[in-house]
Amino acid sequence: MSLRLTTNPNPNPNEREKRRTIDLGEGSEIIYVPRLLPYDESWKLFDYLDKEIPWTRPLIHVYGRSCVQPRDTCYFAAEGLPELQYYKPHAYSWDDYPPLKEILTAVHDALPGSSFNSLLLNRYKNGSDYVAWHADDEKVYGPTPEIASISFGCEREFLLKKRPSKKTSQVQIPTSRREEQPATKRLKISSQNGQHSFVLKHGSLLVMRGYTQRDWLHSVPKRVKADAVRINLTFRRVEISIENSKKPTFPC
Repeated sequence: MSLRLTTNPNPNPNEREKRRTIDLGEGSEIIYVPRLLPYDESWKLFDYLDKEIPWTRPLIHVYGRSCVQPRDTCYFAAEGLPELQYYKPHAYSWDDYPPLKEILTAVHDALPGSSFNSLLLNRYKNGSDYVAWHADDEKVYGPTPEIASISFGCEREFLLKKRPSKKTSQVQIPTSRREEQPATKRLKISSQNGQHSFVLKHGSLLVMRGYTQRDWLHSVPKRVKADAVRINLTFRRVEISIENSKKPTFPC
């Protein structure tokens, strides 16, 4: 399968202006591109990923307990990279799945200076699949990792909230009413009580930069009305020279 992908192909001259940069403060930054890949090609990629990727739903061990991960997953990495720690997935080769290399090229074109060498894919079959609050803060990603996330299929809400400070780490933070509301069918970026909400569109790109993983947590919560499949690709750079990675704050 070869798609000859191009970035930002929308004929609307204002499309490029829709790329937004959100300054979270203290060196943390979000970039959101509502249409990174062509709409029709994005659906072709969705079908390919849904059918051809060797998805698994692994048993993971976190904080002394085991649970089945509430979404399907698959991992790709360049040869010789350190293992991920929270469930040690098998690392597949990019060369066996050429469309993934084409998507990687499109991401690098959109983010000059980036050099991603690993990819974690997640498939949410419906609104019951989710990812809980966590940060991608394994040492293998370095102190200020850049993480690029592409979404295909069903629109899902992506939430960010500030990590509690050491002084308030024992205080239970109540769930926002917003987390109980279904995602809308239009792009929505909002902020309430230090929490940011994004509705990630089909073919969109969201990038976390700087100290976002140090200072913020993110999640994709359950949504009853999300009744279709969403596939998410998160590109990261694993630093080969970093050893003894800590276990991340990654719950089931």
